[in-house]
Amino acid sequence: MDHKSFLKTLTAADRQRLTETSDRAGLLHLAMHLAAITVTGIVMGTFFAMALPGWPLAMLLHGVLLVFLFTLLHETVHYTPFRSRWLNDCVGHFCGLVLLIPPVWFRYFHLAHHRHTHDPALDPELEEPHPETWAQYLLHVSGLPLWRSMIATLLRNAAGWHEDGFLPTRARARVALEARTMLACYVLIAAVSVAAGSVLVLTLWLGPLVLGQPFLRLYLLAEHARCPHVSNIFENTRTTLTGRLVRALAWNMPYHAEHHAMPTVPFHKLPELHSIVRPHLTSTADGYRAFHKDFTMSLNEGEAS
Repeated sequence: MDHKSFLKTLTAADRQRLTETSDRAGLLHLAMHLAAITVTGIVMGTFFAMALPGWPLAMLLHGVLLVFLFTLLHETVHYTPFRSRWLNDCVGHFCGLVLLIPPVWFRYFHLAHHRHTHDPALDPELEEPHPETWAQYLLHVSGLPLWRSMIATLLRNAAGWHEDGFLPTRARARVALEARTMLACYVLIAAVSVAAGSVLVLTLWLGPLVLGQPFLRLYLLAEHARCPHVSNIFENTRTTLTGRLVRALAWNMPYHAEHHAMPTVPFHKLPELHSIVRPHLTSTADGYRAFHKDFTMSLNEGEAS
């Protein structure tokens, strides 16, 4: 059964239950995520100030928690983590500012990805091909291409040089204003930091983001890489079966085929959708370690041939 046939089996009551959003569920999960970021930030800052040997590990953990705000930013694109539209917008803009990702621009990018999932000609996520060699894999996982791309996107959007085919003409002025506002915020933060002689921006934000980004790259690669270029979501999108802690960190987005099949289902309802759709999933992985073991073995095979 493909995803379209599956959706036809759902009753109106099923759809209403599965797509019910909740400010309470979203705010509770957000509070836990931000609390974890706060704790690791305090621990890392204390270790760093006292020159204790564990500060790099604390910075790494802090960075992982920070970069996985991306999964929340992604959810706000669909207006699903919270019932209130203004909450989705506010949280999305906060996450975008932290991650250097312009949220309005990203909404158009991501919705184009959903409309043309894994279509080599139309899916904007495939403009950067998945790694085929070990060198490409390591470069991808480093996050360096991502940082280069996002900085270039911010500067290009701020200058009004809109080359993205998925961006409608009516949105260009708003996207330009968004980028200029974000850049102004970054300049202000930098100026205040320099004036105060503070390194907090580097130790609590930018440094951890750089360290944590490889973990987000590893996570995201499992969503579609090595899936067939077909229209069936259950084949072209992978669900990764992982532990509760990883699912909580990623706002249940390891249930990725489920999310693509029904993007209006909020994060806290995805486990229920998974329990229904599980027998029909074609592309799955038994954890991220298993996925990357198989993926890197295919890199070896490709280089050997």
